[in-house]
Amino acid sequence: MLFALESDRLKCYLVCLTRGLAAGKWAFPGRLVQVGEMLDTAARCELEQATGLRDPYIEQLFTFGDPTRDPKAHVVSVGYLALTDDPKAVFTRSHRYSIGRWFEVDSLPLLAYDHALIAEYALRRLKAKFEYTNIACHMLPETFTFAQLEDLYGAVMERTLDRRNFRRRILGTGLLRRLAVERRGAHRPAALYQFNRRSLQVIEML
Repeated sequence: MLFALESDRLKCYLVCLTRGLAAGKWAFPGRLVQVGEMLDTAARCELEQATGLRDPYIEQLFTFGDPTRDPKAHVVSVGYLALTDDPKAVFTRSHRYSIGRWFEVDSLPLLAYDHALIAEYALRRLKAKFEYTNIACHMLPETFTFAQLEDLYGAVMERTLDRRNFRRRILGTGLLRRLAVERRGAHRPAALYQFNRRSLQVIEML
């Protein structure tokens, strides 16, 4: 499941299936693992085919093995969570999907198989990791304003933030570095920040 922030809304990327009993329905990208293929390798290859992303953040999510999840056979699926900071760069080039599209997480279409359950599980994981890791760095450009960080957290956590307390807590972690340059545009200049490290760190964020 691939997440991104677009127009201040948390979204996930879905593909429309072209084969099987679920043809014409929306789903998360996926395929069978080949003999001798590592799970992580299969996940990254499928993600690249389905989204065009070559090196996004990705982690194993959960194993879904309910015997009734596929009407044709007992299929066990290992789900993955992926993040991107550039939703406009995403496109599908797999012949197994007729189209790919971003959907807001709170207004998903009817999904194939048990993918609605997978979506709920992935969203819970993402929210939890926003509270105790710096995983937000993978959904932001390399440099960003503090307002962008606040908007991202508000969208993922689905609540209005106490901006003053949020700023104090985040800056107190020492994870961010304020840059000497500012972003200029139609509004007043805004300070730019970047994460000191973009590798995953466990730290109390909220």
